[in-house]
Amino acid sequence: QVQLVESGGGLVQPGGSLRLSCAASGSSFGIYVMEWTRQAPGKQRELVASITNGGSTNYADAVKGRFTISRDNAKNTVYLQMNSLKPEDTATYYCNAVRGIFRAWGQGTQVTVSS
Repeated sequence: QVQLVESGGGLVQPGGSLRLSCAASGSSFGIYVMEWTRQAPGKQRELVASITNGGSTNYADAVKGRFTISRDNAKNTVYLQMNSLKPEDTATYYCNAVRGIFRAWGQGTQVTVSS
């Protein structure tokens, strides 16, 4: 099993930046595909970005060119660099570890984009 703890959320003005971190413990971090998902009030959870253990990345159209996902397998950590933030990016952001049908969740970190 793997345990995930997100950090780095907060309040930021439109156009600003935040970097989210997700620290993993308890299992072999490198075997998992890591994802960031988000859920805004009244909306369905959506995939924001993912990164394979080989470093291949995938992004939702809404964040392409603004967000960057990365991972440091030596530190068991995945990051989400978020630039040019918009009010519609406001959501709770979750880190996920995926391997086959197994999916682990973190507790989430709140990101609020508002002036």
